[in-house]
Amino acid sequence: MAMWIQAQQLQGDALHQMQALYGQHFPIEVRHYLAQWIESQPWDSVDLDNTGEEAKAKRLLDSLVAELQRKAQLQGGEDGFLLKIKLGHYADQFKSTYDRCPFELVRCIKHILQSEQRLVQEASCGGRAQAMDTLSQRHQQINQAFEELRLATQETENELRKLQHSQEYFIIQYQENLRIQAQLTSLPSVPLAERKQREAALQSKRATVEAWLAREASTLQKYRLDLAEQHQKTLGLLRKQQTLILDEELIQWKRRQQLAGNGGPHEGGLDVLQSWCEKLADMIWQNRQQIRRCEHLTQQLPLPGSMEDLLTKLNADITDIISALVTSTFIIEKQPPQVLKTQTKFAATVRLLVGGKLNVHMNPPQVKAVIVSELQAKALLKNESTHSESSGDILNNNCVMEYHQATGTLSANFRNMSLKRIKRSDRRGAESVTEEKFTILFESQFSIGGNELVFHVKTLSLPVVVIVHGSQDNNATATVLWDNAFAEPGRVPFLVPDKVLWTQLCETLDMKYKAEMHSGRGLTEDNLVFLAQKAFSSSSNNPEDYRNMTISWAQFNRENLPGRSFTFWQWFDGVVELMKKHLKPHWNDGAILGFVNKQQAQDMLLSKPNGTFLLRFSDSEIGGITIAWTEDDPQQWLVWNLLPYTTKDFSIRSLADRISDLNHLLFLYPDRAKDEVFSKYYTPPLSKPVDGYVKPQIKQVVPDGDPMLDPDGDFDLEDTMDVARHVEELLRRPMANQWGSQQS
Repeated sequence: MAMWIQAQQLQGDALHQMQALYGQHFPIEVRHYLAQWIESQPWDSVDLDNTGEEAKAKRLLDSLVAELQRKAQLQGGEDGFLLKIKLGHYADQFKSTYDRCPFELVRCIKHILQSEQRLVQEASCGGRAQAMDTLSQRHQQINQAFEELRLATQETENELRKLQHSQEYFIIQYQENLRIQAQLTSLPSVPLAERKQREAALQSKRATVEAWLAREASTLQKYRLDLAEQHQKTLGLLRKQQTLILDEELIQWKRRQQLAGNGGPHEGGLDVLQSWCEKLADMIWQNRQQIRRCEHLTQQLPLPGSMEDLLTKLNADITDIISALVTSTFIIEKQPPQVLKTQTKFAATVRLLVGGKLNVHMNPPQVKAVIVSELQAKALLKNESTHSESSGDILNNNCVMEYHQATGTLSANFRNMSLKRIKRSDRRGAESVTEEKFTILFESQFSIGGNELVFHVKTLSLPVVVIVHGSQDNNATATVLWDNAFAEPGRVPFLVPDKVLWTQLCETLDMKYKAEMHSGRGLTEDNLVFLAQKAFSSSSNNPEDYRNMTISWAQFNRENLPGRSFTFWQWFDGVVELMKKHLKPHWNDGAILGFVNKQQAQDMLLSKPNGTFLLRFSDSEIGGITIAWTEDDPQQWLVWNLLPYTTKDFSIRSLADRISDLNHLLFLYPDRAKDEVFSKYYTPPLSKPVDGYVKPQIKQVVPDGDPMLDPDGDFDLEDTMDVARHVEELLRRPMANQWGSQQS
């Protein structure tokens, strides 16, 4: 399974190559769900050139089919139903496809495993080598610590058994001493001559036994103290391992989950973390049971000393350790949306990583979700609130945890929650409703060890901004983006710096942009300089001038840009939305420069041939993009800028078609023929007339002549003739009015 884990971490072209290995001949789902089994089979032992080994290949095929059928039968519940059908179908498919040619199956799997190994090795030699080495070292450190814990726990188990045997023999000898004492007590009834003889023998025997008991009592006490000392050392190892897993690995996973909300890489699965937490739970529980047995032995045979107090402390310490593990591993696997609109369905998944190991699923607990304010969240973390107050009403907010036997996971899947009502607090200063943060509190109660320990667990979602209208989404997203990017682990809810370095914000904007474009082409240094000029109202082109500058939340999304009616974030988000909806392929092709101001565009184009053009984002309009192009004039060389296009324009006619319509646009900056860049996106020519009707064609034209230019070189809105808009307006008019105007 180690190979499959590494294969899933491949990126870019290597990932595409890995995915291409799979298909109908061998579905990738089979590789995923049977990863450990597949990698443990002796595929290489089959000699494909030796027909005598066909029986061996047939056995491997039958084993694969049987394993698929077994895996299918393990699926249960609503989530497992489709998987059960799929795996059963694949079992039948493999049987029918490879039953007559089992060598082909072996050849296929050998090729897949060898190719995966090659891709992983190539990736490890590249830029990911250091990260994978670090990951491997960390995992190796954790696994070594588990081995150390296993040996320590086994050693204390052996010592405990020795102690138990010694104590049992001690009790037998103690009973023997009592029997001798009873015999001595009954001697007066025995004749004098016989009494003297027996008394001497009994006195001697009693002295021997009592001397042995005294020595053995001292030895037992030492055994007990030594064992308690060993348990103290094991508890120290458990704490250290638990700190490494919960305070480092789990916290890092949660941080990746938070950054994924800004477009960062996916946080990754929880399977490895769960396996570690389950091992921890197992080790802790074994040691707890050993300490309880020590307490029982001490109660069974009290000896002088402070052993009882020592064991009481050990028991309290081990209970604290397992309590920390249980409460920390009640986590949100799938976060609710961080911009949450009222009266809209949303989902979330909560998971207890140690639920299966501690048999919590034997009596499945119920999880409840409530929305709480920032102030209420602070009180909860300080344990100042004894009951869960709410800042709103969530429908369908109760869910029973389900155990999935195939994966060993215990989780609650909230599928149909809806925020019916929200209660807002008094806002501070200039804070708007889209800056107010809430959180979804998930809580549950259950017991382990036959009601021996009862836990009340709680976990808070990432901050949520509640909106009631889609127009608030833009500003709410800004609040979430800033919080996800700059929140520090362990903070008081939901404190976040008011100012950050510009370079930090650049990383966040680049992450967001690449994620929305689904592309590795992010923001270049020139793009970031352009954004810095906009954010700081600066004219400097030197990146170093901005490296140590800070940007405040107010500059980011509270104060409007100079001379504009929108903030820096609103402008940037408008660009992202436009690109995401209509222009993503052109950005990924490198056809859009985008982050260029009007003066820069003019400087770039003045030295270029007639008809050279570039695409840049509008400075004056949210979510606008304009075309700047060169055209020679008898008196001078001009650079013209077309009125910005917006989402509304591209819903009528695409950018590629608009560029195709404008015959005076010849070369995309710096010197690429426009058809070479955009022709693959042109709408195909209209089909032949249908039933005698010819379908009208929408085309864009730009009028000739200087009167159409404003002093800045833009086409005036009132005079620009966009046939697409004109046709759309005609089509919207009532038919009767059109006929009426024709008749008149």
